[in-house]
Amino acid sequence: MADTSTPLMDEIFRPYEKLVEITILGKTFLVPERNSLLRAFQFISPETIPYGRFCWNQECQYCKVSCQLSDDDQARPILSCKFLVSDGMNISEMAPELVGCLRSKLGAAAPAANPPSEITKPDRKLDNQNEKLER
Repeated sequence: MADTSTPLMDEIFRPYEKLVEITILGKTFLVPERNSLLRAFQFISPETIPYGRFCWNQECQYCKVSCQLSDDDQARPILSCKFLVSDGMNISEMAPELVGCLRSKLGAAAPAANPPSEITKPDRKLDNQNEKLER
């Protein structure tokens, strides 16, 4: 595998030796082990996640996902800023803020995402800003 890291990217991630496979809304990605799930989302989409309204310390709740681990029998809600990524993780629902930030990477899977019911939708102004970023 070719080394695609940059000095800036190396500084924001915890040290890792390998990439692990996770599934987000049916699409598979390779992300660095030993990092939070939100950091893994940033690895997938470094051009959009930093511009989301994420607090990174569980206050905002904009990073909530429904996640099933490889050894679990059902999905459970977690905050991606506080949960470490693991091989075989399956994300089936995402907060609207994450869906907006990952839309270009998820492709057709993004509009089909069902946000967890206790998450409020981000305002339309932010959605417009994300759409401009994607162009």
